[in-house]
Amino acid sequence: MHKERVVFVHGAGAFGAAAWPKQHGMALGYDALFLRRHGFNAAEEPLESDFASDARILLETLGPNGGHVVAHEQGAVSAMMAAVDCPGRIRSLVLVEPACLSLTAELPATAAYRALMAPLFEVRHHLTDADYHREYVRRAFSLEAHDPDTAEARRAARRLRLQAPSWEAPLHIVPGVPTLVLTGGWEPLYEEIAGYLRETGALHRTAAGGHRPQDSADGDRLIRSFIKQVGGSYSVQAS
Repeated sequence: MHKERVVFVHGAGAFGAAAWPKQHGMALGYDALFLRRHGFNAAEEPLESDFASDARILLETLGPNGGHVVAHEQGAVSAMMAAVDCPGRIRSLVLVEPACLSLTAELPATAAYRALMAPLFEVRHHLTDADYHREYVRRAFSLEAHDPDTAEARRAARRLRLQAPSWEAPLHIVPGVPTLVLTGGWEPLYEEIAGYLRETGALHRTAAGGHRPQDSADGDRLIRSFIKQVGGSYSVQAS
């Protein structure tokens, strides 16, 4: 029996299947693939991020027959880029807390976030990985971060420092692709981006879980329900 393909695109933290713990079970009903973006490899040194390479990896993973795409945070950037390039190969988009800041650059929450983070991005190549990680977490999440104390944590901190600011991505609205935007309702930036995408035709829902609503029961249900129902007349009920 042929299974529809669903490709999961991670954000800036965990990658591959580790980024989608609640969605592993979707492999029972779908051809579920959990890709690794450019520069994300547990055994190799991190590389500078590359939005175009990420979009190319996604399209290669989708294959010629295409499928559904579920993308988190910066992964949503490459998902939208791939959908603009090859809309016929992407049956639906689920964008979770999408970091699509170049779409909303002139709106207040995005402008405030960029004003806060841009000075850090400008000096990132002059900071140690640990110093950048600590300051990034403080600015982005208002939390105090512990210095990385394992080899993997140190690679993760370096990988974070090498991520380009998402407001530099060349994004455009995706025409004709059914899109669900899932946010955690905790941060005005992501709600602003979701509102913009809703005005252009996307469905917007919120679920518990902060920056990772896909990890909550409601968030997982919304993702599964949307993908199941897309292609016909669908309605996803708000939680």
